[in-house]
Amino acid sequence: MYVATKGGETAIANAHALMAEDRRGDPKVQEIGAEQIREQLSLGVDRVMAEGSLYDPDLAALALKQARGDQVEAIFLLRAYRTTLPRFGYSEPVDTAAMHVHRRISATFKDVPGGQILGPTFDYTHRVIEPVTAAEEAPRSPEPLPYPLPRVAGVLGREGLLEDTPTACEEAITDLTREPLRFPADRAARLQVLARGDEGFLLGMGYSTQRGYGRSHPFAGEIRMGDVAVEFVAPELGFAIDLGDITLTECDMVNQFKGSKTEPPQFTRGYGLVFGFGERKAMAMALVDRAMRAEELGEEVTAPAQDIEFVLYHADNVEASGFVQHLKLPHHVDFQSELTLIRAMRTEQEALKEAAE
Repeated sequence: MYVATKGGETAIANAHALMAEDRRGDPKVQEIGAEQIREQLSLGVDRVMAEGSLYDPDLAALALKQARGDQVEAIFLLRAYRTTLPRFGYSEPVDTAAMHVHRRISATFKDVPGGQILGPTFDYTHRVIEPVTAAEEAPRSPEPLPYPLPRVAGVLGREGLLEDTPTACEEAITDLTREPLRFPADRAARLQVLARGDEGFLLGMGYSTQRGYGRSHPFAGEIRMGDVAVEFVAPELGFAIDLGDITLTECDMVNQFKGSKTEPPQFTRGYGLVFGFGERKAMAMALVDRAMRAEELGEEVTAPAQDIEFVLYHADNVEASGFVQHLKLPHHVDFQSELTLIRAMRTEQEALKEAAE
């Protein structure tokens, strides 16, 4: 039976106070501000925005501070805040082809229209911890290119060697922030789950496809990061107005495809798009997106990353964290019933053993 714990409110209040004390750390050390987190830990902020489904660097930085750097907790905080916001409608689809690019690379061609733009990345750095030194004048990043860069996919598309962009959804697009996930899930719903999905989970799933758990031989057709305009059509105006720019990372992954009864041998595509600078997440998303298209393309489904229900049911870190951490809540009654059952089974087994002897 449950036994009420006396003084529960006091214990919880004390736990809150201890958490606040631990979050602050040594008072002799200057407290970090949300502005510093936003500007200097921007990749962490970008991940919180992407998986929290809310593009607001200030709130994401504040959530990271409140969560003591725990990104999953910060994502939970941001999603909870998001539910309190009024919804005025839906923006127009963003045009990533018109992106003001900060970084753009392709692993499929050495020379691409517009050139390779390395941008701000760890790819070419030494993985060596740098000593803390006085602030130095850092070279300024180049301004984003003012003109749209042609897509690398167009090079293959002109020869008919790359499939057309797969249709995400034939009908009205389901909004998974307002409606539950249902199966069979169309590609639009799948991409929404992946965009909000945990980076580590998607990274593991994407990695598994490269190790033979699924038919995959991927090439990074194009990865681009930059600013895109967000437009909204107000009903009383009847035309689109520019709300501002957001930073996105987009990945177009190219995969081999031997063809089918209706399609010739060609390259197929996987797609990833995330808020902020999230190259690793966008690539993993594109790998998993392509893997989940196996049945659509007539391929045999043999691996976890190709199992749509498995991937979509387990990709969300907020749901996964809640389900795992609920085990910390009192389960006294459940455990007592299990304990009684195990004792009865042991007694019965010992009785049968004695009877056999």
